[in-house]
Amino acid sequence: MTDPVSDFLTRLRNAYKAGLAECVSPHSNLKESLAAILKSEGFVSGVSLSADDRGHKTLVVKLKYVDNAPAVTNLSRVSTPGRRLYYSYTEIPRVLNGLGISILSTSKGLLKDQDARRQKVGGELLCKVW
Repeated sequence: MTDPVSDFLTRLRNAYKAGLAECVSPHSNLKESLAAILKSEGFVSGVSLSADDRGHKTLVVKLKYVDNAPAVTNLSRVSTPGRRLYYSYTEIPRVLNGLGISILSTSKGLLKDQDARRQKVGGELLCKVW
């Protein structure tokens, strides 16, 4: 696997389309902080860690539905391994005029677009969620 973030977003997208209650993915600190941002913004209802008998950690994300419709309309990967996109804090694009969020990888960790603008840090634009 060359792009774990894209794999994680695709797993979430597929789980929402299939109407599953939860999505399971291999654990990494990046994916965990990405899921924590989605939880804090109300796109997913819960994030937990579990381990199998060999000690491999997995990230379990409980999906959120509103009136049997997914809380996430779209998850799109912006920066890819072949085309990295970096923005300064003044250039960070707004998602649907503020209805959605962008998630950036900055020197202060993963931040949503609003927090990055407030802290005046730029970085790599990972994905857009609405």
